[in-house]
Amino acid sequence: MQIDYPFHIDGRGRVAETGEELHIRQLIEQVLFTAPGERVNRPTFGAGLLRLIFAPASDELQAATRFLVQGQLQQWLGQLIQVEAVDLTFTESDLVIDIRYQIRQSQRSFRSRFSRPRSG
Repeated sequence: MQIDYPFHIDGRGRVAETGEELHIRQLIEQVLFTAPGERVNRPTFGAGLLRLIFAPASDELQAATRFLVQGQLQQWLGQLIQVEAVDLTFTESDLVIDIRYQIRQSQRSFRSRFSRPRSG
């Protein structure tokens, strides 16, 4: 079992735990939405996708963001997962990131979708 994210205390008064699959999904979410410089001891950690909620959508931005996400996931979670594909969709109201990956230890494949509302 792994510590659940965000950190909280469960109904028994203990640190909340989660299984491996959900824990890895939570790690991916942390990489995607943590801004570089946000973590004091890891200044290069994170893809900083929250800054994209104000950016105008373009093919160039999508391509650059896809490479950024793949690189950050490889750097920070490469020992845990193999990224198979990253797809981004910008709509007027949302930024949607679909990630297909395989957990190295179990060799099981997953698809996770993350989204945030856009303001721009």
